[in-house]
Amino acid sequence: MAWSTREVADLAGASVRAVRHYHEIGLLKEPERGANGYKHYGTSHLLRVLRIKRLTTLGFSLPQIAAMGEADEHFVAALRSLDQELAATVERLRRTRVELELILSQGAPTELTTARDLASAAAWADLSDAGRAFFVVLGRVLGPKGRRAYEKILSRWHDDPAMAELDHLPADAGEDARRRLAERLAPAIGALTAGCPELKDATADAPRGPQFAADMMDAAIKDLFNPAQIDVMARAGDLLGTPGGPGQS
Repeated sequence: MAWSTREVADLAGASVRAVRHYHEIGLLKEPERGANGYKHYGTSHLLRVLRIKRLTTLGFSLPQIAAMGEADEHFVAALRSLDQELAATVERLRRTRVELELILSQGAPTELTTARDLASAAAWADLSDAGRAFFVVLGRVLGPKGRRAYEKILSRWHDDPAMAELDHLPADAGEDARRRLAERLAPAIGALTAGCPELKDATADAPRGPQFAADMMDAAIKDLFNPAQIDVMARAGDLLGTPGGPGQS
């Protein structure tokens, strides 16, 4: 059976223009011509056009298909490579959907999704904007053990009048106000950190080293909190026997 260009195009679900283009770029061998000068396509041509169309629907470009040649082993190798790429894409999209679900269902700030273990806990805790931003920094500079230590703290987080007062403490708060707030804040912090000795070594497995992590944490505290808040946190830390406050430097 011999088919014309239009017939083989129709059978393959392609256009005549596409078939001619495949000839031009070397994807499809030219068929023999009959006595009347017309091209006579056979089964091999039809199968080749069908393969080209299938590969393009799978995402291969025409130059990629040309590079495969017509050998079955090259075809199979290309499909396996594509399958690996698609598997990686599916996994990336799956992780993205998990992040989106976290943001939509728990109200996690988008910055915190860079460290999902902290994101979930921080979304649940009633943190101030400064507190949330601080945990963004923690998620970037701490290692797995350090993040888990702070995740444990956040899992215990609860509304406390002293915490709320600290969030709204003005920079010009007087000495007496700072001292009294520190005395009320210390027990609240103590309750959160009780039984968490791992906090002392929270920076031990930091990817860029403990000192870098500690410096970044202290810098974040100075940038995010006003002097009065920092002073109160340091005083509360002194009362608890952890000099230096949250950064513990």
